[in-house]
Amino acid sequence: MDPSCVYALSAGFLAAAGSLCAKLSLGADYLREMCESSLGGAARCDWLHIPLRLLCGAVLLTCNTVMWTMFSKALRHGSSSAGATVTTTASNFIFSAILGRLIFGETHSSLWWMGISLTLCGLLVLHAATPHKHPQEAMKKEK
Repeated sequence: MDPSCVYALSAGFLAAAGSLCAKLSLGADYLREMCESSLGGAARCDWLHIPLRLLCGAVLLTCNTVMWTMFSKALRHGSSSAGATVTTTASNFIFSAILGRLIFGETHSSLWWMGISLTLCGLLVLHAATPHKHPQEAMKKEK
């Protein structure tokens, strides 16, 4: 697999993980409800959700920092910026849907799935049509 594709997929996953952490840290008592359901009592969770929110905020900043690093590497190793951008965006949508389903029980309409399917088809066409020369190799050949 092309390294730029791996970096772009990683960036999309980290963006989805960052969004998840933002929803947990800033959302309407998701962490408190999870704490109450897992520990079995509201008394224990009265103070525990605050450090958990702060932890999720720290993980959000970390995910976003590493995500931008991975996206920059995808741009550097890829043959086109459009391929890296579309791959990152599509993987972000898909990973967000998976994480939303697993963590929050969210569902998406069939129209949403049709849209993401068209995005993936476009992504396949884009990756099949792009030459797989790396920018570093092209620079070496020009010299």
